[in-house]
Formats: sequence, C-alpha cells, structure tokens
Amino acid sequence: MTMNAISRSQIYVLDQDEALDFYVGKLGLEVHTDADLGFMRWLTVNVPGDRQREILLEKPGPPALDPATAEQVRELLTKGALGGYLFMTTDDAHKTYEDLVAKGVDVTDEPAERPYGIDFGIRDPFGNRIRIGQMF
Repeated sequence: MTMNAISRSQIYVLDQDEALDFYVGKLGLEVHTDADLGFMRWLTVNVPGDRQREILLEKPGPPALDPATAEQVRELLTKGALGGYLFMTTDDAHKTYEDLVAKGVDVTDEPAERPYGIDFGIRDPFGNRIRIGQMF
C-alpha cells in the first residue's frame, strides 16, 4: 500500500460564511463542496483548476469535538494561538501581495527574497496563517 496524494487539509474557522468571503472573495479560491450533513456543514474550497486538493473550512464542534473542547478551540483560535497554516504558490508574489493589500487582507510579512523564492505572509480573519510564495 502506498499513499499517492494529500486530498484534503483542514483549518478551523469561527464563521463559515465569513470564511467564504475571505477565501473565495479575497483570495480567489473556488467553492468545492458546500453541503449540510445535518450534524455539520461540510465546506471546502480549492485553488481554481485543482479540484483534487480541498481545504475544509471547519467550525469547531461536533462530530469531531465535544462542546467543552469546541469552546476551548474557539478561545485559542480567537487569541491567535491555534491557527492552522496554509502554504500557497503564485506566479507573481509582488502582484499578488499588492492585490491582497488592496483588498484589505491582514499582512504579517511583506514579500522577501529567500533561497527558495519570494514569499510573504497573511492571516485570515480567524488567526490562521498563510504563506504565499513564488518559488524559484
């Protein structure tokens, strides 16, 4: 048996509609799946044209977390102590940076040249950190 791909990643968000506004409206990702499963809303996004890799925008709660644990996760996320990490690539880091600044995205690091490429950091409205890079 051999693993051949990572198909889904997960990050916690406090409000899935606000997450959609950020990830789709500001970052330009696409909605992959938005389904009411009864016990939770299964909401995933993907980079345009890459439907094989999804990011689950999950609200802390059942079925994965009991109510007390979900509240702890929400508190840590709000403090910026529990945010997940996403790494994305772009063809032009400087242009992408300028576009995101114009959209009011919270920038944590300005573009910098590094041994592997040019990258910069942003944060989503929930404290999740995102690195965007133009790889060499």
